[in-house]
Amino acid sequence: MDAEITLRVDGATHRLTLDSRTTLLDALRDRLGITSPKKGCDHGQCGACTVLVGGRRILSCLSLAVAQNGAEVTTAAGLAPDGELHPVQRAFLEHDGFQCGYCTPGQICSAVGVLDEVKQGWPSHASPDVSARPALTRAEIAERMSGNLCRCAAYAGIVGAIEEAAE
Repeated sequence: MDAEITLRVDGATHRLTLDSRTTLLDALRDRLGITSPKKGCDHGQCGACTVLVGGRRILSCLSLAVAQNGAEVTTAAGLAPDGELHPVQRAFLEHDGFQCGYCTPGQICSAVGVLDEVKQGWPSHASPDVSARPALTRAEIAERMSGNLCRCAAYAGIVGAIEEAAE
């Protein structure tokens, strides 16, 4: 069954009619031509499709587009309006937090989400005291970013970039 939805993606509003089974990732890539989020595993295991919806990170391959009707979606490309790089994007460049670049947009969106989660005081599995405000340690970053895989193993640069962007 087709559904009409509206998505605001990277600041632009889009009205779409699509099959109600279409994932947000497929709507972004195939219907809107937004290729920043990547199709890696299509099972929610690699994180290459990570985008921000309402400021929170989600795996767009596991989310139906109709469930995001009316939502504000931000891709890694949308973090740099007018060519001005987001602090996380700048830090990824400075710390060589990418190699082939395939997973980088998802890593960057996830990192932006991680920094917001920590700022809001959300604990993770690595937080030693879930009632205390979490400290952004290397272990905390690694735990929070564990859903984003990098086949090139640029993890040291990614963690360093997140540490710098947090400052």
